[in-house]
Amino acid sequence: MESQRYTGQEPSRSSGHRLSKPLVGEDGRIYACSEKDLFAFESNGTIAWTIHLDYTCNAAMAPVQGGLGKIYLVAENRVLKINSFNIGSSKPAAEVFFGPVPGQEELIEIIGLSVSTLSSSVFINIKNRGLFAYTTRGQLLWSVGPVIYRSGYQLGCRKNVTDCYFTSVPVIDQCEASIYISNTEGELYSLSVRSPYFKWIQDFSSLDKYFTVSPGNNGRLYVTVPARALVLALDVSMGTVLWQRSIGPLSTTECAPVVDSNGWVSVGSLDGFLYSFSPTGILKKFSKADTLNCVIQVTPLLDCSGYAIYFSQTEMEGKISQTIDEYTYVSAMRPKTVIFTLLVPATGFTYWSERYPDQFSSSLSESDLRQFVLDEGILLAFVAASKTGNPLQCRTKRQKCASSCSQAKPKYLSIYTGNERAIILFLLFESAVLVMLAGLVRFCCIFWRKKKVQDQDLGSFLEKRRSLQLKKKVFDRTITELEQKAAEQAVANEVFEKLGDMVREREGIERKLSTTYSLGRDRAGSQSKSMLPVYDGKTRSYSFLGSKKESVTVFHTLSDTSSEESGSEKDTHWGFHEEELAAKAKAKAKAPIEVESSSDDGIYETDYQSSPSETTSSSRGFINPLNGVQESGEVKLHDKEVKSMQTGSRLSLKRRRALSSTN
Repeated sequence: MESQRYTGQEPSRSSGHRLSKPLVGEDGRIYACSEKDLFAFESNGTIAWTIHLDYTCNAAMAPVQGGLGKIYLVAENRVLKINSFNIGSSKPAAEVFFGPVPGQEELIEIIGLSVSTLSSSVFINIKNRGLFAYTTRGQLLWSVGPVIYRSGYQLGCRKNVTDCYFTSVPVIDQCEASIYISNTEGELYSLSVRSPYFKWIQDFSSLDKYFTVSPGNNGRLYVTVPARALVLALDVSMGTVLWQRSIGPLSTTECAPVVDSNGWVSVGSLDGFLYSFSPTGILKKFSKADTLNCVIQVTPLLDCSGYAIYFSQTEMEGKISQTIDEYTYVSAMRPKTVIFTLLVPATGFTYWSERYPDQFSSSLSESDLRQFVLDEGILLAFVAASKTGNPLQCRTKRQKCASSCSQAKPKYLSIYTGNERAIILFLLFESAVLVMLAGLVRFCCIFWRKKKVQDQDLGSFLEKRRSLQLKKKVFDRTITELEQKAAEQAVANEVFEKLGDMVREREGIERKLSTTYSLGRDRAGSQSKSMLPVYDGKTRSYSFLGSKKESVTVFHTLSDTSSEESGSEKDTHWGFHEEELAAKAKAKAKAPIEVESSSDDGIYETDYQSSPSETTSSSRGFINPLNGVQESGEVKLHDKEVKSMQTGSRLSLKRRRALSSTN
């Protein structure tokens, strides 16, 4: 391969050679191939340098920018790597980066080529082989085919596995670090740049098997279906369709949209209009000429700022449009003039617009381009590279990508798609059902918590509870009336007796209504009466429980021994020290126990036994159940007897078995 710098002499080529699809490089030059020569043009049309190649270039595929003065292109199913810095030096300027083994050239067909400058990777799509990822030094990183099996499930080519392969150029999304590629069955793949990992697969075969893809670099991916004249916006994270819009008829060869730094996607139509959509799907249509005889058949190009676009409208002779079923066919005789325009889709402002060849034909007609056959695509590339009519400040590719990526909004995943009002009503219905179920579960847990309830009649159980609640209300009313009566009238024993009985009965009902109450335990006589009188703060009791459920209870009672004649009061405390009682409880066999009997009528009897030399005294009295004060049957003891009991006489208590008051 030979390389030479152009010095003003015309290279060896015949007039009328066609150029391949052009590449507008980061340095402002235009790169294009013609047969076995690669040309680098300045923006004014002059040739900067040319390299003779040993292989014929693929005119349908544009060269690819590789960064740092490197250009990659496809020639005779080989990938050539061009290093512009080696032009004019002893090092070779062109080398074969990827190619078939000698003798197997016909077995390999390269369909697409792309380069990621951020990851320093080269991606090559080979027909019936798959997608291959290489480093810029030629080392294989990974490869993947259109069919992959994960956890026993087939991903990709579900309808036809035999003849399924990748058919498009790998499209790189620098912001998402993703690769997008389609297969023969109309499926779109999203892969990771660093590994052969399928992020998602979207099937568009219901629309058409052929479509183009353009990354938005803002969380969007735009798919154009020429046969249906549709533009779809996809979410790059899940591949779901965000919106879908119809446009005019599209060319089957040049229909890829372009996305500016504002996130607007623009595509030209054969009806003569430029269709621009905002990231949310808002449409704007632009035209600088009469659309009746105009078509846009070339993909628009971004300017150097990234916010404006250049597009061309071709005025045709004999344009005819015909619609058959869902398809629109456009035909024309020949082109007359081309109108080039620079505008900002987001604002709709037009910076510049001119006709070719009427207004700026002299600048290009006198350049080296006069030796080549030019079309709208070549002319549009030179107009964009020369920054014609552009007042905006140019930025580098990295700055454009960073600006576009900064506009990407956070992704909010939704499990529902469809009508928003229907979704809200469905969620409200779901919430109401959940609340009803929660209430039903709580109701069942309350009444069926215990196993016994399941074996009994639930209706009888509820009837008993209602009956007990009514009884409790009656007792509450009666007790309130008796308390008022006792407060208004003189205190009488009968009132207090009746009041005490009713208080005990109400307590029994409250115990039944408490959480410890269950079916089968509300029979009469199941609860034994309390052995203790009502506590009023003037008496204390001590209880001990033996190994055989024997209850020993000793009362310390305050009694009134005042004399009515003198009017002086003297309180005598009868009882035992707690330490002495504890010791006596441990020595059950040695010491007798006090026997205490209590009944509902308030009569109690206590026997005291001293030493054999002492006499036995007994006392009976009536204890008020409310205050524990002895009201009648006052105990009268001689001073001698009291003294003998207080000077350390040993008392013996009689033992009595006491049954538990609860079952």
